[in-house]
Amino acid sequence: MEPSEVVVQLWSRIQARDWVGVGELLADDFVLEWPHDLVRIRGRADFVDFNRSYPEGWSIEVLRIVAEGSTVVSEVRVPHPTVGPYYALSFFEVDEGRITFTREYWVVEAYEEPAAERARWFEPM
Repeated sequence: MEPSEVVVQLWSRIQARDWVGVGELLADDFVLEWPHDLVRIRGRADFVDFNRSYPEGWSIEVLRIVAEGSTVVSEVRVPHPTVGPYYALSFFEVDEGRITFTREYWVVEAYEEPAAERARWFEPM
């Protein structure tokens, strides 16, 4: 499976809550990093357990996937009725059909008025 297809399958299986299938796409020594929170998850089992335990109500909307060699980048939107929606920008490393490393940046979708000194350049989306 091409690296980009591995990531397509990952998001599809997460959306389906196919936790066994998610685990099949991850290396045993998989690492996830969230630099914005200064935390990481080590190991396939902990990643799967974390996602399985997350409060229900969310869905995955894949907005974009870009690949170059073994590196794949995805942008997803994750609507949730009480804590979202969020956007995730994820950088994956794929080796022999398994994801070995992911670095993700999560942001909440929320409008804030720009600071007065910047307001003239911005408009709401």
